[in-house]
Amino acid sequence: MLNPQFWWYLARASGIVAWVLLTASTLLGILLSTRLLKPFDRPAWLLDLHRWLSTLTIFSVGLHLAALVADSYVHFGVADLLVPLASDWRPLAVAWGVVAMYLLVVVQASSLLMKKLPKKLWRGIHFASYAIFVSVSIHSLTAGTDKGVAFFQALAVVLVTLMVAFTAVRLVYTGKPRTRQVLPAPQRD
Repeated sequence: MLNPQFWWYLARASGIVAWVLLTASTLLGILLSTRLLKPFDRPAWLLDLHRWLSTLTIFSVGLHLAALVADSYVHFGVADLLVPLASDWRPLAVAWGVVAMYLLVVVQASSLLMKKLPKKLWRGIHFASYAIFVSVSIHSLTAGTDKGVAFFQALAVVLVTLMVAFTAVRLVYTGKPRTRQVLPAPQRD
């Protein structure tokens, strides 16, 4: 027989996993844009990993939503999970997650349409990744029931610290050339 709390545990776990995957994908995106690991990185491999983690994030969010609907403790309906502030349970905290989900879908869709979108538009949409991280972090820390658990608190500190550090690196590397300077050819007389 299925544990009656299975869906609640799955909702909590999948939400935390989605937060970790989102963070990892965003950090890889920062590494790709700054080329901080050059000459050691392999951009094609990093890009594939970035895309794979982003896709896993979408699936984890889907699992999180499905588990919340299946759980009988809070009684989330589809509208509660798709309409900001519609939930009776911690409406503002849940709204942060709903907004993050929509932003995540937009960023992911822009990635699929990357070759068809102007580069400036694609980059502008991708900057929403920072807003997604902030929204998910607020959602996790206010809607989640694990905020008093030491492991969760430590994980939150690690994820936020990594994002702040990598964002600082991204700001430092903004406008820097991403390729090596080409030396002019010697002049022939």
